[in-house]
Amino acid sequence: MQEPGPSHRVESGVDSGFECVLRAWQAHEAELLGFLAHHASDADAAQDLLQEVFLKALRQGRGFCSLDNPRAWLFQVARNALVDAGRMRRPSVELSEEIPAPPADERAPVEALDACIARNLPLLGDEDRDIVQRCDLDGQTVRGYADATGLSLPAAKARLLRARKRLRDTLVERCGVRFDPDGSVCCHAGQDGA
Repeated sequence: MQEPGPSHRVESGVDSGFECVLRAWQAHEAELLGFLAHHASDADAAQDLLQEVFLKALRQGRGFCSLDNPRAWLFQVARNALVDAGRMRRPSVELSEEIPAPPADERAPVEALDACIARNLPLLGDEDRDIVQRCDLDGQTVRGYADATGLSLPAAKARLLRARKRLRDTLVERCGVRFDPDGSVCCHAGQDGA
């Protein structure tokens, strides 16, 4: 039995997505390579990035066939690959082995707030508690929350901002949370003030 190759369709006759990617790739590969070569550090890096873009397109499968503008999608993926590559090239400094590692049981102050948040989240109003729980703790997007509750996106963003402020004020008051100059949690008492 012959393995399906680039010129074979899936036996059911349905486009597997490979043909869509291949058509778009043939139409835009040279243009993509020129774009990447212009922005990448060297020709080899451009070729590597081009292969990354191709693989990401292949991973889309049939979803690639439903794109309104495959060229725009390919260029967006290429731009993202360039940004990622630029981040990887940033200089790094080797840390000395003399720096002690933090104890394994020590957690960052913000991570240690989970018990305090669990105790104080019920003290918020229903709307505040609901949006903080769903967006910040359960990972729902603000847009998803807005759609689910019938709010406009700006209204949902404003509600989340107000709820976060009220939760922050509660954590400062009841758990002794303090912030460093950057606004990050630096420490907290971890005990209810009441």
